[in-house]
Amino acid sequence: MGGQEQDPASASARARTLLEHLGGAGNVLGVAHCMTRLRLTLRDRGPVRHDAITALPGVLGVVEDGMSYQIVLGPAAVAPVTEAFEALLETPQDSPSGKPAKAVLRRIGNIFVPLIPALIGCGIVAGLSGLLVNFRILPGLTPALAAVSGGFMALIAVFVGYNTAKEFGGTPVLGGAVAAVVVFPGVAKVDAFGQEVAPGQGGVLGALAAALLAVAVERWCRGRVPGALDVLLTPAVTVLVAGLVTVYGLMYVAGEAAAAIGTAATVLLDYGGAAAGFVLGGLFLPLVMVGLHQALIPIHATLIEQQGATVLLPILAMAGAGQVGAAVAVYARLRRHAEARATIRSALPAGLLGVGEPLIYGVTLPLGRPFVTACFGGAFGGGFVGLFSMLGDHVGSTAIGPSGWALFPLLRGDHGPLTTLAVYAGGLFVGYAVGFAATYWFGFTAEQLARYAGPDRAEAPDPAPGPPALTS
Repeated sequence: MGGQEQDPASASARARTLLEHLGGAGNVLGVAHCMTRLRLTLRDRGPVRHDAITALPGVLGVVEDGMSYQIVLGPAAVAPVTEAFEALLETPQDSPSGKPAKAVLRRIGNIFVPLIPALIGCGIVAGLSGLLVNFRILPGLTPALAAVSGGFMALIAVFVGYNTAKEFGGTPVLGGAVAAVVVFPGVAKVDAFGQEVAPGQGGVLGALAAALLAVAVERWCRGRVPGALDVLLTPAVTVLVAGLVTVYGLMYVAGEAAAAIGTAATVLLDYGGAAAGFVLGGLFLPLVMVGLHQALIPIHATLIEQQGATVLLPILAMAGAGQVGAAVAVYARLRRHAEARATIRSALPAGLLGVGEPLIYGVTLPLGRPFVTACFGGAFGGGFVGLFSMLGDHVGSTAIGPSGWALFPLLRGDHGPLTTLAVYAGGLFVGYAVGFAATYWFGFTAEQLARYAGPDRAEAPDPAPGPPALTS
């Protein structure tokens, strides 16, 4: 199920088995998914058969963060299993509970993660268009490719507004309608207290704020407008009030926030690139484990919208390189750990393409120290990419989601494609090498080495016959 699950019937069977081990439909308050994980809000952890879930084929790991119960299934399996899981629930809605900060992060993920496939697709088309321009090939086609790749980004605010209203219990199309004000060319004619309003000002942050306001206004109206007039007055008041506040206030505030994010990212890498890359690359794996990486999604989206690429993602992707290097070291060092070696053989291709959960939850995290040494690999890889940012070779990604080798088609830099690819590839190589070396020499306890290191006993040759050993 982990990386190959596609069959709807099989997905339904897996979902039904998971639901049984989770205590039934009555124990599930909410369900959602990200790129690799089925995220569940449970009523009670008592009925959950944790060991049975982790033992299921295709379950790559389980993460309990205090608020949600997350089952790692892999990128190909998680969507069909989630769909089948929702179908088994009488009320498949996601009710927030637990810590407010984690609830906010989960909601941010639910807003932006569904947009990632479009970001990837449009990013790759934009990269292809850039290559054609650089090499002066098919000049008549590049305007069409630019339109195909840029259309989504020009209207991403509408999708953010739609998903925001949907996530927070409002009418999705009203959230999208209010957010559309942010990118509507006609706002250029508006004089907001002596300042001109620019189309796109505030970007995804403005769209997010506009949709949140629309949800609040809609809820206020629903409780006060008579039922006979609700279908007319509630949408009109929602769009009018939220739209005017967006034009005359939210767009300016969000625009200043977006500009600050862009400036901060530029200054951070221009003046502290190596150190910043070291810290970001080293801490990203722990952030992924607890779900805090979701907070970076709006920042990535803002940078892509504002600058055409996010300079943070190639640095954060180095965490996956450290993970791969550590896994290879485990394979080389613990020759008698059959389970870990089998997992590495099956999960390493996905790890090279940036899907790190199978290696994290199946190999490095259970062993302990290799997870820490993998973070060192990510830190040095991030420091390498950050160093080149200080030297003027910024490397960015035109989309979010992929990492590892899968990020190559999405890269954009200041000094042409060859330099950009070389810097990123160099970072990957450093991450692989440091992750491998740190894990090989410092990644295991004495007990682990005594138990699993050395040649495989099943493959070790029998001792050569000879005279008995002499004893004193």
